[in-house]
Amino acid sequence: MPWQVEHRGGLYLPQVRLWCDVRYPAPRAFVSHAHFDHLGRHVHAICSEGTARLMRERLGEAGETTVLDYDSPHALEPDTELRLFPAGHIHGSSLLWLERAGERLLYTGDFKLRPGRSAEACATPPADVVIMETTYGRPHYRFPPTEEVLAGLIRFCRETLEAGEIPVLFGYSLGKSQEILSSLAEADLPIMLHPQVAKMTAVYEAMGITFPPYRKFELKSAKGHAVIAPPQSAQSAWLRKIKPRRTAAITGWAMDPGARFRYQCDALFPLSDHADYGDLLRFVERTGARCVYTVHGYAREFAADLRARGVEAWALGFSNQLELAVGRSSAPAPAAPAWQEAPAEAATAPPESFLAFAQTAERIRRSTGKLEKVDILRGYLDALPPALTGPAAIFLTGRPFAQSDARTLQTGWAILKRALLAVSGTREADFRATYRKYSDSGE
Repeated sequence: MPWQVEHRGGLYLPQVRLWCDVRYPAPRAFVSHAHFDHLGRHVHAICSEGTARLMRERLGEAGETTVLDYDSPHALEPDTELRLFPAGHIHGSSLLWLERAGERLLYTGDFKLRPGRSAEACATPPADVVIMETTYGRPHYRFPPTEEVLAGLIRFCRETLEAGEIPVLFGYSLGKSQEILSSLAEADLPIMLHPQVAKMTAVYEAMGITFPPYRKFELKSAKGHAVIAPPQSAQSAWLRKIKPRRTAAITGWAMDPGARFRYQCDALFPLSDHADYGDLLRFVERTGARCVYTVHGYAREFAADLRARGVEAWALGFSNQLELAVGRSSAPAPAAPAWQEAPAEAATAPPESFLAFAQTAERIRRSTGKLEKVDILRGYLDALPPALTGPAAIFLTGRPFAQSDARTLQTGWAILKRALLAVSGTREADFRATYRKYSDSGE
């Protein structure tokens, strides 16, 4: 049975009664990792051991928690198997994999394929349906090699220290800061951590993760040290006391042309704990997904790019524009079968007839795959005389004016019904009898 995916201010899988990374309390929720924008005080949470430890540190004890090892089968429902796989985002981050009636679904949460030094390597289990985050889902977000970025970061620190200034490196207190700290291991730099960063790093160390030597921040002895701090400290009184200083933001948004002005830092380094555009494409390819749902960031843009590559893909929570390559398809137009109740000769109705239009609408309604719907529409519009493609599009969209045009036709169902009865010669009683059969005015 195909997976149902709903967006209700958060991702919900109704067939297994499971929320994913929802921020408000839920009866049962999967938590992919311990960043605040993925946490909630749930009645029952499902997560990895690393996420459970970090979640307790950030939220305290909250509800029941099912803690799972990676790639360990768990019966979510009598007919559903659940497994977690590492996501490569931060320590403990997980992908959610579900199998039900032979259909495999994979939800990523935040992830990255590039190997890190403070997080488990990301897995790419095979799946039929993938729900993936697309924070950097545009082609210009292709990050330079990590080694190149780290070499520039280390050079920035050394040059700043040689100039008698204090390098302050901004990265999220959970995940990014630990990655920065681990990445400076071979640089042999004296390092201090902002109190929030030190607190999260201590939780990592309690889980057995080792880091290069560091000290908790002390203003009086900060000179000669590189300081790692969270981004929210950039405008704080704490930072203003550090003099002289040079600042650097470590973020994937450094790829944006105006990023330096936005972050108001002396330097920017494009190092992220999210997948870049290339890795997003590689993830879809490796999983072998036939259908992809995108969430977060450039969800619509990345979904459109996947569709252009022949993958069925749709942005959750957005209106998706179908791309119809009318007149450019080399494939033959799909044959249009008659309605179930229509006579056999109806299959040969000329394309410009209203019956052919109605048959096309019925085929679209019966189809479950959006790419199949696109093919049906393309075949129908290709078969029409050019002068009729515009009117057909108006009928298909139900929009006689451009979306930016506020005018409407003021044509409600009552008017449409009267017109239909007049054109077809059908009596009101016949219409009512037909309605009782279908219980649907459209049919």
